[in-house]
Formats: sequence, C-alpha cells, structure tokens
Amino acid sequence: MEQNNQTYLATEKVGKLMGKYAVPCIISLLVGALYNIVDQIFIANADYLGSYGNAANTVVFPLTVIALGIAVMIGDGTCAFVSISLGANKKEDAHKSVGNAILLCIISSIVLTAIYLIFSNPILTAFGGRVNEETFTYAKEYFFWIALGMPFYMFGQAMNPIIRSDGSPKFAMFATLAGAVTNLILDPVFIFPMKMGMKGAAIATVIGQILTAVLSLWYICHMKSIKLGKSSFGFYGRLTKKFLSLGFTSFLAQISLVISMAAVQNMCTKYGAMDEIFGRVEYAQIPLAVLGIVMKFFQIAISIAIGFAAGCIPIVGYNIGANRKDRAKQLFTYLIIAEAAVGVIALLIVEFLPHQLIGIFGANNESAYYTDFAVKSFRIYLCMMPLAMINKGTFIYLQALGKAVLSTTISLAREIIFGVFLPIILPIFMGLDGLLWSFPVADILTFLIAAVIIRKVYKELNGKVIF
Repeated sequence: MEQNNQTYLATEKVGKLMGKYAVPCIISLLVGALYNIVDQIFIANADYLGSYGNAANTVVFPLTVIALGIAVMIGDGTCAFVSISLGANKKEDAHKSVGNAILLCIISSIVLTAIYLIFSNPILTAFGGRVNEETFTYAKEYFFWIALGMPFYMFGQAMNPIIRSDGSPKFAMFATLAGAVTNLILDPVFIFPMKMGMKGAAIATVIGQILTAVLSLWYICHMKSIKLGKSSFGFYGRLTKKFLSLGFTSFLAQISLVISMAAVQNMCTKYGAMDEIFGRVEYAQIPLAVLGIVMKFFQIAISIAIGFAAGCIPIVGYNIGANRKDRAKQLFTYLIIAEAAVGVIALLIVEFLPHQLIGIFGANNESAYYTDFAVKSFRIYLCMMPLAMINKGTFIYLQALGKAVLSTTISLAREIIFGVFLPIILPIFMGLDGLLWSFPVADILTFLIAAVIIRKVYKELNGKVIF
C-alpha cells in the first residue's frame, strides 16, 4: 500500500506500527541528543579544557533546550494536527498547517538568536555561568557560535515530526543522523589537532545542524501525503491556534525543564560554594560539570522514552480521528510497558556502572573528588528512572489524544512545582545531597498523579467519558 494512503494506520497491527514509527523516532531523538553529548565528551577529554569546559557546556545546554522547546511545540503540534486532519480527510487543513508551521519556525528562530546574542552575559549568568572566571569565558565562546546556528537547529527539529506525519519516519531519522555524524567527525578534528577549543566544538555542531536543516527542507518540498502550494504559506489563525495548542505540552515540557535546570544549576553553585571541598576555587566547577554529565545520561534515556511516545502520535491521532479507540487503548498499553522497560535498563546501568559512565567524560584527567561526586550523583539523582519514563510517556500520549490541558497540567506539576520547589527546599536541610534527592522525589510525586490519569485514560478508551 502506498505511503500516502494513511488508512493503514487504522488497519495494520498496532505493535508493528509502533515499531515502524517509534524506532526511527527514537533514533532521531538519540542522535539529536548526541549533538550536545558528543561535544561534552570531547571537551571533557581535552586536557586544556577539562571540567571547566564541561561546566561551560552544562551552562549552555538549557539554552539549546529553550530553542528545542519552541521547535517541538511547532513540529509536534503540527504532526498531531496533520495526523488528525488526514484521519478525518481534511487535507486542506493539513497542508495549510504545515506551511504555517514553517513560517512560525523561521521567524521565532531569528528572534531567539537575536535575544541570545544581545543578552548573552546576563543569560549565561542566570544559568550558573559565573561559578568561576574560566567557566564563564568558555561558556561565552561556546554560546556565541551555538546561538548563530539556532535557526538551522530549530528548523531541523521542527520539521522532523512533520516528516514523520507524512509517513516517512526513516527519512526523519536519516536527516538527523547525517547531521550528528558530521558533528561526530568534526568535533575531534577541531578540538584536538586544530586546538579550536569551545569554538571548535560549537562550529562542528552548527555544521551538522545546517546539514539536517537542508535535508529537511528538501523533503518538505517533496512531501507525499501533503502537497504544499502558495496558499499553504500564510498565518491562519484558526489552524495556528489548533496545532500550537496540541504542541504546547511539548513546549512546556522543555521550557519547564529549563526552569528546573536553572534552579538546579543555581542551587548547585550556591551550595557547592558552602561545601568543604567544592567551596575551593579550583574545585568550584565540579558539581556543575558532574550534574551536566548526569543530565546528559538522563537525556539519552528520556530520548528513548519520548521517542516511543512521539512515534505513537500519528498512530493515535489517526485512530482517534477514525474513532478506533480500541486500537488507541492497545497502543497505550504497549507504550507503558516499553517505557517501564527502558527505565529499568537505565536504572541498572547507573547503579552498577557509574565509574564506567564517568570515565567516558574525562574522569582520568580530574581529581578523585570529581569521580566520587559523579558516582554518588548517578546513583541518587537517577534512582527513579522507571517512574520518570512512564511519566514522560503519559504526558505525550495525552497530547496525542488531544488532551493538551491535562497533559500540560501534569507536566507543569513535575517540572515547575516539584522540579523547582524541591531543589530549593531540600538543600536547606541536606546541602548538595538534597539537590541530588530532589529529582527522584519529584518523579515519585508525579507518578502518583500519573497513575490516576492512566486509569482514567483506560476508562475513556473503553467508551466511558470521564474527562
């Protein structure tokens, strides 16, 4: 059956569809996550950068997540809306929403780049960049070039889910993979023999992002289920409101994560300065660098969780549009099982192999304090990974069902209420250890809410209206 005929989404076996759409999505997200992670690995292993460069990378990372948040709001929202529109045979709404999304992405990325370049110093300071002078200098250098590449990064990330909604998850994966491989090749060249430091790491990343954007643009000009024309490119208020509302959960998931990161990084700087060891100038950057590494491993695991859920968006959207709630329910069951399995595997890795993990990030070039704090951070900070994965899958599945408000509410509870409140409160009583425990406690509290929602979703998919 031709891929531009979307009816197979309502007839093919659910498990097979999940594999077809989720696996390429997972790979795309993992590859996207590797952009920043690869930079940090090579930076950490360059003896002239070390933990200072590592900490600088950690400072800049949340600022790339802001750009990602805007991009996925546009892309995921359009993906869900296009799938629902095609399921209801509303092709005009589908192609106009894609054109609208492209314009929004271009304009928003240019505005964000301008803000980053004009206000770089106060922005970096707000995310803990002033922990010491060396870290701030490296962060400014890295951030300048990353900011210049934001339009390409955002375009590639926004178009990725739209390409998936057109029935081409493999091309979406290929576009992201091509950029990441380019970054992987150029990073060691620029950092080691050419000694370009943070600038080299950033330029390698931007070149990869440009390649992904170019490939994505080519595909958008050759879509199968949707044909773009002059009438596609305009600002249609009715459509914009609908697809942005569907993608708003993705936006809040990322932005609330940024707010949580800001709280964590600032508390890390504050309570690190009070610590007997990390209060010394020569070790001040270690807690920030280590937490950045732990977050990067979490990013890998959460990318798999998001990939499973986001890959289900076109399937869920189409089946809900076609009134096949039985298939949506079956898919939800598979999703929860997959998310829990990912969480268990990730948990086993961080609990039993923390020394190996930190070794990848230049531990051999650092003091014993670096390794000791990293091992403790991995084991405490990520000890509730299975719950974190299930929580994330539930958020995104609710979005695919069109329940943006409910999904947004739960996501905000996790990242804003628990993700900011706990990192501020617990360190008062436990110091840096309180900061580490804030993450698993937040996941436990969020899961208590998610469990109630999961039960209600099953009831609704059985034909009982409960929301």
